[in-house]
Amino acid sequence: MALQSPGFLFFAAALLAGYYLVPGSWQGGLLLAGSLGYYALAARGWPLLPLVTAVSAWAAARYFMYSGPGNKGKNRPALAACLTLNFGLLLLCKACQTEPLYSFVRATALEPLTRGLPLGMSFYIFMAMGYVLDVYRGRLPAEKSLWKTALFTLYFPQLIQGPISRGSELLPHLLIPRPFSGRQVSFGLQRMLWGYFKKLVIADRVAPAVAALRAEGEGGAFLLLTILYALEIYADFTGGIDIVLGYSQALGITLPENFRHPFFSKNIAEYWRRWHITLGTWMRDYVYYPISVSCPIRRLGRAARKRLGGFGKRLPVYLATAATWAVTGLWHGLTPNFLTWGMLNCLVIIVSQELAPLYRRFHSRFGLKKKPWYAGFEMLRMFLLMNLIRACDLFLDVGEYFRRLGTLFSPALWRFRLPELGLTPWDWVLLALGAGTMLTVSILEEKRGSLRELLWERWPLRWALTFGLFLAVLLFGRYGVGYEASSFIYNRF
Repeated sequence: MALQSPGFLFFAAALLAGYYLVPGSWQGGLLLAGSLGYYALAARGWPLLPLVTAVSAWAAARYFMYSGPGNKGKNRPALAACLTLNFGLLLLCKACQTEPLYSFVRATALEPLTRGLPLGMSFYIFMAMGYVLDVYRGRLPAEKSLWKTALFTLYFPQLIQGPISRGSELLPHLLIPRPFSGRQVSFGLQRMLWGYFKKLVIADRVAPAVAALRAEGEGGAFLLLTILYALEIYADFTGGIDIVLGYSQALGITLPENFRHPFFSKNIAEYWRRWHITLGTWMRDYVYYPISVSCPIRRLGRAARKRLGGFGKRLPVYLATAATWAVTGLWHGLTPNFLTWGMLNCLVIIVSQELAPLYRRFHSRFGLKKKPWYAGFEMLRMFLLMNLIRACDLFLDVGEYFRRLGTLFSPALWRFRLPELGLTPWDWVLLALGAGTMLTVSILEEKRGSLRELLWERWPLRWALTFGLFLAVLLFGRYGVGYEASSFIYNRF
């Protein structure tokens, strides 16, 4: 039941109506029943997997509270068992989609796992294990209710696209009775409509051109591929996030933001503070920080400072950074291209940090940061660099990725013809208009904040824009008889 399917729209509408019709004390139970029902319908034959995660997280957290959250020595075996069970399931499911397990599993009862990762598995396991680690560290009290823990794990809007919520943010708000708020429902539905515009009008329209450019034997146009793929994945991922955050807002439940206009970033650190924010903060808090303060890393740091001076002082930080990016890459997939993608990001970060003193001297000498055009140059530079790295997603063969990257410096760079990319001239016009609309909205929100808030009192303009957006989705969206809706890109992660 994909977000853009009629089944999801009917299901979401019925649940939203029922949510505000039942007594407030029943709303949490209805959400849990709806989430269980949604997962049973959309889980590719594996509806019990999130319940295993929910029960194990609840049991581990309750055990920590029973034995004392500060008693880490006694709690460590239970923590290890819970983490091993859940991350082991995640690794198994991911491994079943790659060789050599793929061929073996195809002939067993686990064959459904070869068709794709069970719905939302990466998201709900990271959420639940973050909660378990917070309770283990004494930062969060254990939730007494198994059903509330299950609702936190299974809350269906975030199963499909994320974000990766924290127990401290979401658990206290799940069972609070909520009266109907026309403002919140309106804001939520408007954001959902904006998400459908991004997905159906832009992402699904540009997808055939991306597929054509990445096809085996395509001799050039790698730069165009990276730009079109950036448009596709941004519209696809942020569109899905807008749909789930908007629907959750209509229910009165606030989920954390996952994007803040990342293509306006001027350096890689800023970019990753704006793109997939909840994954980045999860990796920072539960991978980077524990590694950077671990005993082996601290011993290495002391030894490295004596022998390597200033670089030795920074070496433990770089090793923790490399480990974090390796885990981030493998979260996306157990294939060499995703590990390479993570290591390329790590390389750019480390080189940028090592060259920071040189950058400061350069800018002090020439004063380019004071020039009105330089901020635009920084954003364009970061846009192109991050897109060149992200194109690694598209090639399982890392050698093929680097070969394509090498075509940037060959005469074959623009060896392609637009009619061969699967789009009509009208498609290119719509893509240009859609991308321009996204850019305009992003600029306005970057400067003035939420447009929905700004337009709330200006109801004639608000209704005109909403109706125009609805017509754009209805008339120009990619759907209908004979059209096979493409799944969201991040579903496979």
